[in-house]
Amino acid sequence: MALMHVDYFSNVLGMCMNMDVIIPQTTSGQIGLEGRSYGTYPTLYLLHGMSDDHTIWQRRTSIERYVTYKNIAVVMPSTHLAWYADMECGYRNYFTFISKELPEICRGFFPRMSTKREETWIAGLSMGGYGALKTALWESGTFGKAVGLSGSYCIEAREGNPYWDSIFGKPGTRTKHTVEYAAEMLAAEEREKPEIYMACGTEDGLIECNRKLRDFLKLKGYNVTYKEAPGCHSWEFWDTEIQPALDWLTKQ
Repeated sequence: MALMHVDYFSNVLGMCMNMDVIIPQTTSGQIGLEGRSYGTYPTLYLLHGMSDDHTIWQRRTSIERYVTYKNIAVVMPSTHLAWYADMECGYRNYFTFISKELPEICRGFFPRMSTKREETWIAGLSMGGYGALKTALWESGTFGKAVGLSGSYCIEAREGNPYWDSIFGKPGTRTKHTVEYAAEMLAAEEREKPEIYMACGTEDGLIECNRKLRDFLKLKGYNVTYKEAPGCHSWEFWDTEIQPALDWLTKQ
């Protein structure tokens, strides 16, 4: 595999941004690994959590090693603290950036990335889990599968303060930012549904939030694979659980 550190400009955000990208590479003689690359490759957009940036998946997990034999690219963008939202205040459209602009930028930089929805996926943890599911539901024509690990989905339950209000609006007005609203709008518009994978630790404070969303999505007819395992809101859990999630993504 090749690891690329990419500095680029976002027209949507009007600022320079960063991402780490793992690209399949055919190798031989490399100690401990033997890469394989062929044709075009599926692409996973892998989102970080609230306190992190584009480097965190590489620093806290073995993501590069986990995807070595899967012939997939992994795009890990930095998105700051904007919750993958087109902010109510602050004039930054991070949702538009992630859901529309970033795939176009990546496919321009890396022409062998697949343009097929069934080979374009999005995943994330905590804040990124919320962002992944919301993005796949709104842009199901681009993303065929979504993974949320320990997703922080309960947007309307966040207290009212300048930070949360600047992103989602004041309490009672945040419905349009929820995953549930995205799911309802997709169903109403009769667009193709993405497949969804969710996992959360049984000692995680977000477990009830995850169970609630699972039940809602299943009630609405979504294909949801759901997993609970011992663990809390920690990298030990995410390093473990990204592995079966990758297996689920790459199944034929």
